[in-house]
Amino acid sequence: MSRLHVGIIMDGNGRWATSRGLPRRTGHREGARALRRVVEAAPDHGIDTLTVYAFSADNWRRPAAEVRGLMGLFRSYLRHERRAASTHGVAVSVIGRRDRLPAALRREIDRMEAETRRGTRLRVRVAVDYSARDAIVRAARQATLAPALDQPSFESLLAAVDHGPPAPPVDLLIRTGGEQRLSDFLLWESAYAELYFTDTMWPDFGPAELAAALTAFQRRERRFGGLTPAAGAA
Repeated sequence: MSRLHVGIIMDGNGRWATSRGLPRRTGHREGARALRRVVEAAPDHGIDTLTVYAFSADNWRRPAAEVRGLMGLFRSYLRHERRAASTHGVAVSVIGRRDRLPAALRREIDRMEAETRRGTRLRVRVAVDYSARDAIVRAARQATLAPALDQPSFESLLAAVDHGPPAPPVDLLIRTGGEQRLSDFLLWESAYAELYFTDTMWPDFGPAELAAALTAFQRRERRFGGLTPAAGAA
């Protein structure tokens, strides 16, 4: 079985809660449970790298109380999942800016990354305060100092500004919640990714929905800009 890099835009937590007459924070908590289910199922589907969009750079514009709640939820999630991740061979890292995150959250990120760094079963990358465009710009500033720049070296710069080693290109990008846009997520890494959009809200997403997305992916013919065997044209 080929090993895959899957990216997920975990959308719909707030709308899931609102549609049930619940506080938005309840939707975010249920979204954390959905992430746990997907992480547990991912290796059995041939996924060895999973990158999830938890908080974009633009999400700082949300109400301050919601942002504080999300920061607390991220910290709690990392703290409670650390031992399980280490035990089951899951290496967890956080990509994105860190200078704007609360100090307590940064400490929890450091603990999670240190204690799970030897995991080889699955690599989980959580994007927090993340913007692909911002990362590309920051990497480009450093690239001016590189006299022989090529794609691999630029990818190394891009990974460095996002606090992690380079990841393979994204094979499949999933967005839940019914929206059909990339929202500034993994723009460089998703150049030839297959896109899969579902109306399922993230709190309702689980192993069955992941399997359906992967089945749809496996039915597609990936050309990477080349010719199709049947038609002979792009």
